[in-house]
Amino acid sequence: MTNDQNKAKLTEINQQPAMRVLVGGVFVMMVAMGIGRFAFTPILPLMQRDLGISHILAGSLASLNYAGYLLGALLCAMLPSLLRNIFVNVGTLVASIATTLLMGLTVSPFSWGILRFIGGVASAMLFVVIAIEVSETLARSRLSRWNSVLFSGVGLGIALSGLLVPFLDRLGGWSAAWLGMGAVAIVLAIAGIGLAGRGHGAVRVPYGAVHTAGTLKGIGRLATAYFLEGVGYIVSATFLVTMIAHTPGLSGFAPWSWVAVGLAAAPSTILWQIAANRMGLRLILSLTYLLQAVGIFLSINAATAVTAGVAAAIFGGTFMGITALAMAEGTRRAGAEGRRAAAIMTACFGAGQVVGPPLAGFLADQLGGFSLALFMAGTLVVIGGILVATDSNFSSVLK
Repeated sequence: MTNDQNKAKLTEINQQPAMRVLVGGVFVMMVAMGIGRFAFTPILPLMQRDLGISHILAGSLASLNYAGYLLGALLCAMLPSLLRNIFVNVGTLVASIATTLLMGLTVSPFSWGILRFIGGVASAMLFVVIAIEVSETLARSRLSRWNSVLFSGVGLGIALSGLLVPFLDRLGGWSAAWLGMGAVAIVLAIAGIGLAGRGHGAVRVPYGAVHTAGTLKGIGRLATAYFLEGVGYIVSATFLVTMIAHTPGLSGFAPWSWVAVGLAAAPSTILWQIAANRMGLRLILSLTYLLQAVGIFLSINAATAVTAGVAAAIFGGTFMGITALAMAEGTRRAGAEGRRAAAIMTACFGAGQVVGPPLAGFLADQLGGFSLALFMAGTLVVIGGILVATDSNFSSVLK
């Protein structure tokens, strides 16, 4: 072998642990987000069927989860040292799994609210920790081009819950669905930790080489757009399966719509990143906002499985793409303040999510449907897209 070939071989060997960290991160992201946060959506119609809970209660439970998510993000922003604390990181993973399991062991709305709140705190902290640790590991191994793969874990977790919940429902209704998803989360967490735990051989470079100078002042408009996305998208994220389940002739398709969301979300972060690299981040991020709004408006009158499926796929294909691109841009602008920027962006997103579900649930109970709530959600996402399109802080419009 030549000297260059030996170096290439050594680099490939050294990069393998970093890729294991990435795959482990995908598994844990499935637990924290795909299950810990979003399993509520396909299980909600079962709870309404078996227990008769109202839309406003459902929206309030979702809002408590997102309030917890907001608190978790704020804790990361105010106390960034938490992100390096192994006991905190393991504790939040355990809390995410435990709150999923315990949801199936009580019928108390008060207990549900506490569990969803704690689960939200855990999800936010895990999301920030996983995103930062994986991105830094990949950067140190010269593999940053793989960053977007991490967020596919959210879509894979959503698709998995959509596939398993109908089966678990047949075994024991809404309670079996929560317990079953909690058991799946345990398996995924063990697999993720097992893989990532062997990733310490990743190539190390000086810490400062991973960061550039930056400031938090440049993320204001981007964070505002991300807040509006949080308000707008969460209506679909919370009530999509419920809306389809209550549409005449579509009840059987309802759980499959969540599978469509997950399958569309899983590759979306990679595909949108490729598009952004070729056409410019501002253009592509603006398009994802506007396309998501189209999907939300389409879902207002989704009376057939085809229309509902298209609306679900558009939603799934955009919401994680927006998250991946917006988070990457926010941390890029902040440079050495990237960890704090990631937490601030997540906090803005979380604040938006607290507003949407109870308002949508209230309107649905009062008006007998989600049409007005969906129209408002789509409009807010359009405004967010306009803010992105007019943001001059992007490095370029086209590449």
